[in-house]
Formats: sequence, structure tokens, C-alpha cells
Amino acid sequence: MRYRDPVPPRPEEPPMSDQAVVVGSFTPSVVLDLAASTGRLDAAGVVVEEVPVQSSPGQFRSLLDGEIQVALTSPDNVLAYRYNPANPLGELADVRMVAAVDRGMGLGLYGRPGLTIDGLRGAKVGVDVPTSGFALALYALADSVGVGRDDYELVALGSTPQRLRALLAGECDATMLNAGNELAGEAAGCVRLVSATDVCTPYLGVVVAVAGDTHVDVARRISGALVDVAAEIVAGRLTDEAAESAARRLGLDDATALRYVDRLRDPAEGLVPDGVVDPAALRTLVDLRRRYLPVPAADGSGDLLDRAVDDPGLVTAGA
Repeated sequence: MRYRDPVPPRPEEPPMSDQAVVVGSFTPSVVLDLAASTGRLDAAGVVVEEVPVQSSPGQFRSLLDGEIQVALTSPDNVLAYRYNPANPLGELADVRMVAAVDRGMGLGLYGRPGLTIDGLRGAKVGVDVPTSGFALALYALADSVGVGRDDYELVALGSTPQRLRALLAGECDATMLNAGNELAGEAAGCVRLVSATDVCTPYLGVVVAVAGDTHVDVARRISGALVDVAAEIVAGRLTDEAAESAARRLGLDDATALRYVDRLRDPAEGLVPDGVVDPAALRTLVDLRRRYLPVPAADGSGDLLDRAVDDPGLVTAGA
């Protein structure tokens, strides 16, 4: 399998001891914020600029073009751009996971105020893009309550914060929300129709990812800082700091910010305190992709994703 090589590092890139790194994320990361504010990124010799991305194709285009060096992304996106030549960019890339961050953080199918499961039929349902990991989870969640893909209209609306705004503005009737966006939605009257933990388990929500091997070392150092923060939070520490960060970065009120901290500690949906990419959770994602977007091998030997879980290059572990 041939991969597109990412853009090589610029000659003026700063030394590893004081490395500036651009990290692209969909929703502002509280854990990354705490890694900075508690001095863990400084101790790792990393200066991080976190930038928002508007969609998964945009994130991976930026990753391959060197505009961002590290991505906080759905592991399904890594599967799509590593194995499926029909991905939105139309090319394969040597993208890899470095560490697991969370297990979905409240991921669920949410409807506008007053919407019921029956109301999904004929509804406009917002997705990042129809081939993204959250879209695949959406199909499974809707199927679990008897609503098939032909029963609703898909609308591509980009990242989770953008989809929340669209849901609240009436531009869609339902969408997948998580990572604090679902709590903000609930506060505005939106209703959770189906939870991912009821259908897709074990699940993996966010991983640290890179393209090629140029930025593996710095991604490992960032991952180590994130794992340290995650372990502290899960152990019951950093409560005030995490709540303050959630309120400031996600626009949550004080009570909702504390609910967000509780979700960080949830063993089924929250942080992964050891950073290990769980093979069983990867299998969940692979099975979703094979179910809804199969990619048969040209030689008829099966699906291109059959090799994913056993691919030694998919996860570049070690902090």
C-alpha cells in the first residue's frame, strides 16, 4: 500500500528542546489546556498552539500539508485516510495514532428541543461529512431504534461546535454531539435520543495523530503530558482547574462545567488515563466502517480494513 509523504519539516524548525507545535482540534481541548497551565508541556519542551479545524477533510489536509503537526482527532479518521483510497481527500496517507485521549465524552445522537425518535424520520440530520466516524456512529445509533439511512436527510455541517450552532439555529433537526457540546445542547433544551455507549462499545473518541514519522517524537511528548493530566483528573484531582478550563474554553456555566469534569472521569465515556489505544475499541470502529462503508480489496481477498487492527504501523505508541 502506497502512502502520500507528508510535507518535510522546514529547515528553520526550532530545536527539539523548545519546539513550537501547531495542534489541530475540533473542540477546544480542556486536557491540552491543563497540560499547558500545569507546566507539563513546558517540562516536555513543547510550546503548543491549538487551532480549530472546520472538518475532518480539512484537518487531514492541513496535517498532510504541514500546516498542523499534530491532530486531536477521531481514530476513525486515521482509519479512513490510512486505508480507504475513496476517502474525501482521494489519497492514502501514512497517518498514525500515538495515544488515546478519551472514549467519546458523552457522544450521542441529539435532537432539537421536543424531537422524538419518531421525529428522525424525514428529519435533517447534521454530520461533519457523510463518511466521518461520527457519521458512521450516527447510522448505527439510528439503526438501533429502527430508523434507517433512507429515513432522514444528511446535511454536511462540519465540526461538532458548528453542528451544535446549526442545531440551535434550526438548520438541522438532529446531530451527533459530545465533548461538552452535548452539555451545552442539553442546557438549551436539546434531547439525547440515543447514546453511543448503548450501541457502540467499547468506543474510542479522540486520539493524538501524526502524518509520517517527522513529528512522532514531539507527539509522544505531548501525549505524555496529556496522559499525566488525564491520570490526575481520573484520580479525583485538578477538579477546580478542569472546571475553570471547561467554563472558559467551552462556554459552560459553573454547574455544567462540573458535569463536564464528571464526564472526564466516567470510565465508559471519559479520559483514557494510560493513553493506550484499546484494540477492542479499534475493532468497534473498524466494524462500523466495514458495515456502512465497506472497501473491498481489488483482489477479492476481503475488506481493506481487515488488516487495520493487526497493522503494526497504525499505532506508534510510547511516550
